[in-house]
Amino acid sequence: MISKQNLWFLTLFSLILILGVYYVTMPNDLLEKIKETTKEKPVIEVIEDNALTAMRVNLEENRQQEITALEKQLTDEKLTTEEKNNVYEQLKYLNEVQSKEEQVEKKIKKEYDLDCFTKIESKDINIICISDNHDKTLANNIMRLVQNNYENHMNIIVKFQKK
Repeated sequence: MISKQNLWFLTLFSLILILGVYYVTMPNDLLEKIKETTKEKPVIEVIEDNALTAMRVNLEENRQQEITALEKQLTDEKLTTEEKNNVYEQLKYLNEVQSKEEQVEKKIKKEYDLDCFTKIESKDINIICISDNHDKTLANNIMRLVQNNYENHMNIIVKFQKK
């Protein structure tokens, strides 16, 4: 009897083999057309502040490590169904947090035209905005804007960094 793991291996191996044979037998003129069409597409560059990019990359790396560890736990046969459900809920929570962070950043960008970085941890929301204007009123308005997205009280911290 074939186990699930062996079945997956055979399926993926077959897929790779088929794609490899297809690539090798593909006519050269088709490959050249594909290369030409990719060369013709315009390249769009997004210029963003280095500090925000560094913070996002750092957060993404940390989250990816957490996700990898949780995914390993999901595949662990020693865990009970209840423990696996808890791990799955943690994965789901991380995904929701990431989505909420992106929503907050988009709202602030839309409302106040500020580039910002958002990090949500439990009930704490840290927001770092890139602005030369360090205005208390602006910080309060951002806090209200973010708090309106939540039913429960959140601890919102807004910091400003110069460009």
